[in-house]
Amino acid sequence: MKILIKNCKIIDPSIKLNKVSDVLIENGIISNIGEINVDDAKIIEAEGKILTPGFFDMHVHLREPGREDEETITSGTESAMVGGFTGIACMPNTDPTIDSAEVVSLIKAKNFGNIVDVFPIGAVTKNRKGENLSPILELLEAGVVGFSDDGTVVKSAAILRKALEYTKEFNVPIIEHCEDLSMADGVMNEGLNSTMLGLPAIPSIAEDLIVMRDIMIAEYVGGKVHIAHISTKNAVELVRNAKAKGINITAEVTPHHFSLTDDLLKTYDTNYKMNPPLRSKEDVEAILEGLQDGTIDCIATDHAPHSIEEKEMEFIYAPNGIIGLETAIGLAFNELVHKKILSIEQLIEKFAINPRKILNIEIPKIEVGKKANLTLLDPEKIWTVQVSDFKSKSKNSPFDKKLLTGKAIGVFNNNMAYINGKIIK
Repeated sequence: MKILIKNCKIIDPSIKLNKVSDVLIENGIISNIGEINVDDAKIIEAEGKILTPGFFDMHVHLREPGREDEETITSGTESAMVGGFTGIACMPNTDPTIDSAEVVSLIKAKNFGNIVDVFPIGAVTKNRKGENLSPILELLEAGVVGFSDDGTVVKSAAILRKALEYTKEFNVPIIEHCEDLSMADGVMNEGLNSTMLGLPAIPSIAEDLIVMRDIMIAEYVGGKVHIAHISTKNAVELVRNAKAKGINITAEVTPHHFSLTDDLLKTYDTNYKMNPPLRSKEDVEAILEGLQDGTIDCIATDHAPHSIEEKEMEFIYAPNGIIGLETAIGLAFNELVHKKILSIEQLIEKFAINPRKILNIEIPKIEVGKKANLTLLDPEKIWTVQVSDFKSKSKNSPFDKKLLTGKAIGVFNNNMAYINGKIIK
């Protein structure tokens, strides 16, 4: 298979590449970069478009095995493909939990031959109960790229210390859902809005306390901690200070936490209910600053599918979480690039390069002879989010009908391509 991408702007910050050129892909390999004319290739006119290393989402819930009614590996990867991702990492809160080599093998087998690569995250503790460590070495040998009890925090400092002592030998991260469980029985951010709405609240300090705990243990043990879906001003500052001290810590933020605030919960719309909860304007401003200065390393969706029946419950009973794979890049362009918060190079770093660095996954490079693992972006494409058209089996998004500027229009990976709604093999 030959694909010729004409007149695209190639941006690859990892090799300091930024130029307009043609790119020829032959049998999944970049065979030429320059002014190219061939007769037997599928030609993609890409003037005004940006070609980047393939984007990667390091925080996705695929629900399989266990809740295939909400999402499957097939539907989740199709959603990722349409959203512009060539790779994702799936979280372990499945049924059964990703705490054995058998479950890792099942996920890999289900995704074999797909355009989107799936990298499992193993559970830190058996069944994510926080009591006994999972078989760390067995899971690493099976192919996991990190460990997390996501959905809940690693419950004790002693267990976290043990996990870090084991995993530091392999330089893999412990990915932490930072929330003190003794303060986490609410349904929204604690503040004026929770008081006005009469809803039980989760204070920001619940997150800050665990971030502080994890930083201190990481400093003591020397392990690698990654803060998932950071959401508070103080947590951002704690990570910033820890990095300044040379502690091995990284952080991610979701598009909903850099673009939405708890003011939106006044409608009691359960699509605004998530964990961590939407925070205050002050927290969002701190997150934007953290993205700018590099305190926050990457953007991840925390794609969390739920059935319509579950999300239509009363606010207090509805599950937390929203889907995000098909809106993430549009929101990032809309809220970050076009508003001059991040440059396009910084955006690529946070979507394509840094997530793979954190998980020790090979970073794609746009060079002759390299595998074509690429995302094609249209930074000026104006489009309206239509949740009903999503590839995800679930539709729980607060962004339905939102007008966005900027979109992924194609991906290339594993000798396949998805361009403008069509798969090319």
